[in-house]
Amino acid sequence: MSPLKHADAIRRYYATDENLRIHDKTYSTYTVPKIDFVRWTLGTLDWRGGETVLDIGAGRGRHFTRLTDLVPDVRYYALDLSQMMLVNHPAGGGRLTHSDAMQLPYADHSFDVVMANHVLYHLEDIDGGLAEIKRVLKPDGRLLAATDSIHTLPELQILLRRAIVLLTSNGAAQVHPPDLPSDAFALENGTRMLARHFFAVMRHDLPSQLVFTASDPAMDYLESMRGLRQHSLPDDVEWDNMMLMMRQQIDQLIRMMGKLEISRVCGALIASDRGGFIGEFVERERGQRD
Repeated sequence: MSPLKHADAIRRYYATDENLRIHDKTYSTYTVPKIDFVRWTLGTLDWRGGETVLDIGAGRGRHFTRLTDLVPDVRYYALDLSQMMLVNHPAGGGRLTHSDAMQLPYADHSFDVVMANHVLYHLEDIDGGLAEIKRVLKPDGRLLAATDSIHTLPELQILLRRAIVLLTSNGAAQVHPPDLPSDAFALENGTRMLARHFFAVMRHDLPSQLVFTASDPAMDYLESMRGLRQHSLPDDVEWDNMMLMMRQQIDQLIRMMGKLEISRVCGALIASDRGGFIGEFVERERGQRD
């Protein structure tokens, strides 16, 4: 997909918060074991109080309330490409900015922490975006980036591939399931990308399952991904036809097994030059050299 088409697809997908609402409902209702992923993500960082934080791709502000509970004296700023998303952000006031992550409207070395949770894989130029993040971070600042593993949702990917094989005239060997958006910056390759910009990267993984006992919520979850995945279907396969095949497969699995279990692996990456965990290491190394 060309950069212009990619950017347009992202804008359309996030023109409203409907897709995010479906994702949030799916994860909160059908995840086993139950876990507050936002709270877990924030807990991977060692907060010391009083941090100045930039939340990139803040959307409806899912992290804001939990962050202010965790760090009451935080100085919070939020940015999102979708102005519509920011309308309902609970922070309000003049700290919400409608702008592009590729050109952050902040001075150098402004923030102690930059959060970019489930957003970096949407950037057409991820390295360029990381360079911008590093520019606005203080020298001992830290980046917190949540994302998924490339190994997430494998059962769903298998079902998608089977549906496409049945519908396409291409050979089965040429068929791949529609790309997961997070594959562009997943836990695995995201670690390597961050290492090109930061001295150290720490990875935290959180495995879980989505467990469905009925087809409709599973189909709603899959349909909510249409805007970001249908472009990678073979030319002779329509999304709606694939969805019909998916419903047939999911219905059959639930009848036979009583449930559909889909493995999910998400996590958080923390990157820094000398902040937090890495700062202590750097100081020890300097002490040994001295």
